[in-house]
Formats: sequence, C-alpha cells, structure tokens
Amino acid sequence: MLKIAVPNKGTLSETAADMLREAGYAVRRDPKELIVADPRNDAEFFYLRPRDIATYVGSGALDIGITGRDLLLDSGSAAREVQELDFGGSTFRFAGPIGRFSDLADLQGARVATSYTGLVGDFLRREGIDVDLIRLDGAVESAVRLGVADAVADVVETGSTLRKQGLEIFGPVILESSAVLVTADPTRPGIDTLVRRLQGVLVAHQYVLMDYDLPAELIDQASAVTPGLESPTVSPLRDSGWVAVRVMVPRSDTNQVMDALYEIGARAILVSPIHAARI
Repeated sequence: MLKIAVPNKGTLSETAADMLREAGYAVRRDPKELIVADPRNDAEFFYLRPRDIATYVGSGALDIGITGRDLLLDSGSAAREVQELDFGGSTFRFAGPIGRFSDLADLQGARVATSYTGLVGDFLRREGIDVDLIRLDGAVESAVRLGVADAVADVVETGSTLRKQGLEIFGPVILESSAVLVTADPTRPGIDTLVRRLQGVLVAHQYVLMDYDLPAELIDQASAVTPGLESPTVSPLRDSGWVAVRVMVPRSDTNQVMDALYEIGARAILVSPIHAARI
C-alpha cells in the first residue's frame, strides 16, 4: 500500500482531508484515529503532526505526505516538493522594534527569535548575515518585549499582531509558503495516481464549465473570450445558423466572461461546477 502522511491538526488538516475525500480516498471519521486503511485505493493514511511529516517522508518510513513548504524547508529532510496544493498560504517576514531595523544588513550580530530556525538560518546564510537564532515554539512576537530577542522572524498576515507588540516589518520576504505534496521517491508506484487525482481536485476548484448558444459566424470572437484549456467544444444546433459551445472558464472570471459573451451575442449562458477532472 502507498503510505500517505496527512496533517492531524492545525490549519492544513481540514482542507487536506477535504481534498483527499474529493479525490476519492478514505479519510478518518474519528479525530482520534491515527491510521486509516483504504484497500480500495491501495493506500494507507497516517495522521501526524504537520511539523513531523517531512521527516517521516524524507526517511522513507512513509512514501508521500501533505505538509507546508515552510515545514519542509525547515526540516532539512531529504523529501522534496512534487505538487503545490493551493491552500494554507503564508508569508514569512522579519520584524523588529519600530525604527531600529531598516534592512536585512541591520540584523548582523542580532538575536532573532523564530519557530523555524532551519528555514530562517538557511535564508540568512545565503544572504551572508550572521545572527544568534533563538528557537521558540510559539508566540515569537513577544520575544522582543520580554528581552529574549532583538528581532523575530514569523508568519505575517496583516501585521496587526506585530504592531500590538510594538514591532514593524522590515527586509525582504523570507518565504511564500503553502501546502505541498512531498516525497523522497517520486517513482514509487501509486504516487502518480495520487498526484493526478489531487490535480483534478485543484482544477475542479479553480474552473467551471460554461455552456452557451451562439450565432455560428461569431465563434471566432467568442473563442477569443473563452479559449478553454485546449479549445472550446463546438456542436451544431438544429438551427444551422447557431452552435452550442462548452468550455472551461476560471471560476474567478465567471461573471466577467458571461457579460462579455452576452455583449458579443451569446445566449442561454449556463455555468456548472466541476466535481472531478483529469487534465
């Protein structure tokens, strides 16, 4: 069986389980379950702490797993990213007392608190900056006020939490992270199937099917608005002057595309969700 690691809790857990369910795999019903067998798909799921997944996969104990890019890079394991999963996005930045730091070079010799010493240490070494890294498991934004560190490196969303602690963001982005599939052996049987299924789920999330009727002489204009992934499907209607068109459209553009098609002359414009796909 393909041994797959899944986050057991945290921001990645629920969406990862939802994607696997949509991809046709069995998922746990009881949050206390640690292992779920899925003989129908020749797979077995292991629910683990997100921070540990890259280590298990990199060691070869498990074949593939879902974790954050930040956790993968911080682990230093032999696992590598094989597919971005388009959820769990986060941005890592440096922050320090207002007015004290203006750019990365100002960190030279400073104490920097973070929960990601591997990730941040590698970044600073590439930039030629030598600091004293202090590992904290959480609430790193309090480290400066409590005198433990001179600056912090952490996930930043709006920056409001940092500002409440008297800190401001400075320097370059350390990492743009998201959920990813990781493996140490992409040739392992079953991995290609898992990747294709999850890619199909991503397509279903990102696209819709659009059907519309159109005067036949306007097909070139309409195809410029809705080119599809390869090409629109065009079928004749009983009225020889009209055709029916079916095409995939980015979900975020749906209403703008409908407006543009109507202006061209399309009618009976219908939108349907995609539940699964293989592209």
